[in-house]
Amino acid sequence: MPYKIVDMAKTDELILLTINGTDRPGVTAGLTEILARHNALILDIGQADIHNNLSLGILFQTNEGNSGDILKELLFKSYELDVNIRFTPITEEQYEKWVRLQGKNRYIITIVARKLSARQIAAVTRIVADQGMNIDDIKRLTGRIPLDENARTPKASVEFSVRGNPKDREQMQRYFMQLSSDLEVDISFQEESMFRRMRRLICFDMDSTLIETEVIDELAERAGVGEQVRAITEAAMRGEIDFSESFRQRCSLLKGLDVSVMQEIAENLPITEGVDRLMRILKKVGFKIAILSGGFSYFGNYLKQKYNIDYVYANDLEVIDGKLTGRHVGDIVDGKRKAELLRLIAQVENVDLRQTVAVGDGANDLPMISIAGLGIAFHAKPKVKANAKQSISTIGLDGILYFLGYKDSYLDEQM
Repeated sequence: MPYKIVDMAKTDELILLTINGTDRPGVTAGLTEILARHNALILDIGQADIHNNLSLGILFQTNEGNSGDILKELLFKSYELDVNIRFTPITEEQYEKWVRLQGKNRYIITIVARKLSARQIAAVTRIVADQGMNIDDIKRLTGRIPLDENARTPKASVEFSVRGNPKDREQMQRYFMQLSSDLEVDISFQEESMFRRMRRLICFDMDSTLIETEVIDELAERAGVGEQVRAITEAAMRGEIDFSESFRQRCSLLKGLDVSVMQEIAENLPITEGVDRLMRILKKVGFKIAILSGGFSYFGNYLKQKYNIDYVYANDLEVIDGKLTGRHVGDIVDGKRKAELLRLIAQVENVDLRQTVAVGDGANDLPMISIAGLGIAFHAKPKVKANAKQSISTIGLDGILYFLGYKDSYLDEQM
């Protein structure tokens, strides 16, 4: 068994242990018990398990000048446990340099795709290295991958904890966005903080976010003006037309439509991939959930009942004698109003704005996406992706769970 022993005559009191081998119960306990008997101070400890292979690191300080006895016992114990052990003396200068590095900013980079390749991971980590940042930790968020491709879930996610200050953060974001497009991978870059770990409020756009359609287009099809309304909708979502004006134009084209068609459309809404799982988990972990939509309250309330959503703010259509009049009732929920509502709900729920999440696909979602603690452009138009710090384009809406830091293994056990 390969190993390296430091010179027992040396008086180095800071020693790094690195242990590798087949993981089994009792390895960490057996080694740390030796350190405990000699009153050693553990300064740092970290462990990873990859395919049942243990990688354990322990940095300790001896207090009694007995490093030789400790190392001898550790060596015999490692032989008994059938693991490889390496001892590396650490100078005080090296330790102090390491301590100073702990004061640097820490970020979380999450990558998500239908499946992850070495090419995608290499490209992301190269950008990290070129920005002068160091990877502290890597963990897989999605479940273990079967060799049988047919048995695999259609998503994969890995999270990197990185430390340092990027040389050019905006450039780094641009590179990540380009990679997302070139390699079909979604990349989230977030500053690590207590707020990232404690998200409590999430606000969704509805049309083309929670559902895979624009309801106003569905209504227009029934009214025989589908092509006209779709053209206005697409221009508004691209940001080419003011949302409020486009809304009025589209509503006017619905004049005379029988209100009964709304129930039929609601009962057949195409729910976006991943919504069922996402809503179940968000409610389980205590999120408050809101729909802030430029669409219509009738359909938002249908989803509210289906998923136990807490808040719905959308637009109301005027109805007289069972027919749509082509007018709306009340203020239009546009981009500015969505941002105002996010702030209002956060205040009501006593949630810091940095603990909020906003998700949408259109230009009218950018105001709320930009003020939320975590703003996500979901399968969004190019203008929206270019202005949002985070985006998801390769998988379903439950990809948000990985941006929040949840692991499949934990969720499967708890749900």
